[in-house]
Amino acid sequence: MANYLLRRILLGVVTLSVITFIVYGLARSMPGNPLTVQLGESDPSRKLNPEDQRRMLEIYGLDKPWPVGYAQWISKVVRGDLGRSITRKQPVTQLIGERIGPTIIISGTALLLTWFLAIPLGLYASVRGGRIDERFTGLVLYALYSFPTFVAALFLQIIFAVWLRDTRWELPLFGMSDLSSDAPLLLRIKDIAWHAILPVVCQTYVVLAYNSRFIKSNLEEVIRQDYIRTARAKGAGPYRILIVHAFRNTLIPLVTLLGLSLPALVGGSVIIEQIFTWPGMGRLFFESIRERDYPTIMGLTFMFSLLTLLGQLLADVLYGLVDPRVRME
Repeated sequence: MANYLLRRILLGVVTLSVITFIVYGLARSMPGNPLTVQLGESDPSRKLNPEDQRRMLEIYGLDKPWPVGYAQWISKVVRGDLGRSITRKQPVTQLIGERIGPTIIISGTALLLTWFLAIPLGLYASVRGGRIDERFTGLVLYALYSFPTFVAALFLQIIFAVWLRDTRWELPLFGMSDLSSDAPLLLRIKDIAWHAILPVVCQTYVVLAYNSRFIKSNLEEVIRQDYIRTARAKGAGPYRILIVHAFRNTLIPLVTLLGLSLPALVGGSVIIEQIFTWPGMGRLFFESIRERDYPTIMGLTFMFSLLTLLGQLLADVLYGLVDPRVRME
């Protein structure tokens, strides 16, 4: 077990280095830089003279070739420093700390709802396979899976914020809360929950549709195995066969989905957070790309990549717990 974990950690370090190296090169290769972007937004007619531009680029550490800049960045990361945002003048770790909470609110809620609903739907579809109600449910899930989230977000905004305006069903369009920080805690929690309804729905339905169909297809494959026929021959009831024997053996592929859900939990949805102006990690990532804020881009990329590798490692460890036949050597 220890040797296995050591090998995976070393492989993860190499993978993380390759990912960050490529992303840093792509970010530095984008047209423009933080100076030109900021000047373009504040005063398009204003231009820095070459001497001032050279001095500012030197201050930001952008005067060197990007491989040298990457080496300087990775040396800071080894010391636990993700750098300082160019546009916001704050440490990247502080920015991440401020944005991770709002993202976990919608992503964590969406993750819980997804699994809370996907497992019963998958079991139901497996039991009712071929019947009219199951076919209708499958058709709805396929339709949801093929419907783009940004289109659904726009439709929901039109329905609940325009058509249902001034009714009890009206939902807020943008932001995380309309109350000030000194408002009573319970009112703030209620207001945040009210604002989170539409983003959570948009972030839930596609994954719900996929996971429920994934569970159904795995159950149908497991039910055809010999040990299921043996359980039937011994007189086990249909629900005991489904829950105890069949569903238990579908947990192995589900572990992979659960492990890969870890980066999504804090990464959020870039598009959804941008549409609803939700102040989370996804929106910060979008804004940092637009502003050419290289330290923030790299800090978020590093964290997302690290969480993806940790999720895969967690899935491998859970394999050994779910299936005793798996040996980590």
